[in-house]
This record gives sequence, C-alpha cells and structure tokens, in this order.
Amino acid sequence: MFGDILSDEASQITGSIGLLASSSMGSTKCGLYEPIHGSAPDIAGKGIANPIATILSAAMMLRYSFGLEAEADAIEKAVDETLAAGLRTADIAAGGEYLSTTQMTDEIISRL
Repeated sequence: MFGDILSDEASQITGSIGLLASSSMGSTKCGLYEPIHGSAPDIAGKGIANPIATILSAAMMLRYSFGLEAEADAIEKAVDETLAAGLRTADIAAGGEYLSTTQMTDEIISRL
C-alpha cells in the first residue's frame, strides 16, 4: 500500500499518472507489470487514456522478465521520440490539440 501511495505521489514529478510504468516483483524473474494508474475505468472507452504507461510496462516486462534489453530499449526510444515530437494526450497537453489513445499508440508504433 505504501508503495502505491509513493508511486501516485511521484507521478506528479512527470506531470501525469499516465506516464509511469510499474512492476511487482518477487524473488524470481516473474512479475506483474501494469501502469500505476491501473485500468482507469472512469475513462474507459472515451479514447482519452494515455497509453504510455501501459506501453512502458511492456518494455519493463521485456527487460526484467525476459532479458530482452534491445527490445525494451526500442520501445522506450519510440516513446521518447514521440514525446520529443511534441505529441501529447489530454492528460499532458498544455492546451490546444491532443491525440486520442489510439492515435498516440499509433505514433509510438510508427517509431519502432
């Protein structure tokens, strides 16, 4: 519970809870990977959820459970490039135009 509280508070450093990946690890390489915001049922189906935390959770899984460093690096680089291009979802847009969940996902995939 304390870790959950800390991760929610730390999300304010990045500007959005939708940017942070998470894992719960045991003594093996098996883990549970998820965005720190969970499933966000309050915005389900609206096309406004930020997919970045989910995508970065997959990168963490590749790195820590499967030892696929290059693949994890490629995903992280694609996310970084997308954000560097100024593309944003509603939770991190400073006004103006923003992308839907699907559009942001497509932009990240196009950079892989």
